[in-house]
Amino acid sequence: MEITRRRWLLTLSLLQVLMLPGRAAKKTGARYLTYIGTYTTGASKGIYAYRFDAATGRFNSLGLVADSTNPSFLSVDPRRRFLYAVNEIGNYQTGQKGHNEKAGGVSAFGIDRATGKLTFLNEVSSRGADPCYVSLDKTGKFVLVANYTGGSVAAFPVLEGGRLGEASAFIQHRGAGVDPERQEGPHAHSIEVSPDNRFALAADLGLDRLLVYRFDPGGLIEPNVPAFASIKPGSGPRHFAFHPNGHFVYVLNEMGSSISAFSYEAAQASLHELQTISALPAGFSGHSDGAEIEVHPNGKFLYASNRGHDSIAVLALDPARGTLTPLEYVRTEGKTPRNFTIDPTGSYLVVANQDSDNLVLFRIDPRTGRLTSQGKVADVPSPVCVTFVAVE
Repeated sequence: MEITRRRWLLTLSLLQVLMLPGRAAKKTGARYLTYIGTYTTGASKGIYAYRFDAATGRFNSLGLVADSTNPSFLSVDPRRRFLYAVNEIGNYQTGQKGHNEKAGGVSAFGIDRATGKLTFLNEVSSRGADPCYVSLDKTGKFVLVANYTGGSVAAFPVLEGGRLGEASAFIQHRGAGVDPERQEGPHAHSIEVSPDNRFALAADLGLDRLLVYRFDPGGLIEPNVPAFASIKPGSGPRHFAFHPNGHFVYVLNEMGSSISAFSYEAAQASLHELQTISALPAGFSGHSDGAEIEVHPNGKFLYASNRGHDSIAVLALDPARGTLTPLEYVRTEGKTPRNFTIDPTGSYLVVANQDSDNLVLFRIDPRTGRLTSQGKVADVPSPVCVTFVAVE
């Protein structure tokens, strides 16, 4: 009788383990579409897609899914119905007016989650030359764009069916930085809304500032003088990432190859610098530019890519204090890691090596944050951006 009871308890324990939330989550929603934005000055024709299985780490190519010019950065709406891409050019064709303007484009596509194919919906002027970043607000009703050469930011309403309306707000940045070659004027490099959707933050490489604009319920970025956080002169802020708890913001400085950590007060969107730390290993003396930054979903680790050193910096993050401690620098097994992203499960990091035309996959250790290479998983011409869309 006792043996039977022990067997029953052992069976029950095994069933409980199998039903743990972590295990269920790993199986549920483990398949994704992966879209790759590229530069089309070489062999690329536009946006490419892959199927990605997070349970196995495998990528399967779907080929070219949208013919588009320089779709360098991508963003997907919260309901996973539409994909938006900036067309990083400086001579947008206005069509009916019959002439070009010094601006790029913003393109809208419908997503077929069954096949991965994209259906072109429309394209509008970005209102500034060489748009290099696109994001959506938390409601999915507005698309935000940063124009690098134009030194400006703009907001676009999402219309019925995912099409884009003309810009509902436009702000021209003004000023210059200390570097006469790279900071001769403003160069807006990224823009994102705050976690509560009340503010829009924009990193400007040319001004060494992280600017803060109010984002009202109608989606307009108020065109008044914004609040801002100053970065060390000559640093060139590029991209930034919020901590999952919303209390900290991390800015990757392209020119300085450094990371600036700020505390963030949500009520007034005020920023206070906590720390600035190098994104490169001690003793490195070559040239390198920072490119991408992401905080792990568990809030314990931060990652940043270095173009030149061709590595991913892995840093431990103190969720209470917001400060960073370097852990390791992992080679990306390719040239010029312009962008990387962490898959939605937090299990993998995918690097787009722009100048070696490949994607390289790394497994993330959930306990230590360290990376283990899984090798090259795809050949893509001039990859610039990687984004995931859940299909389950």
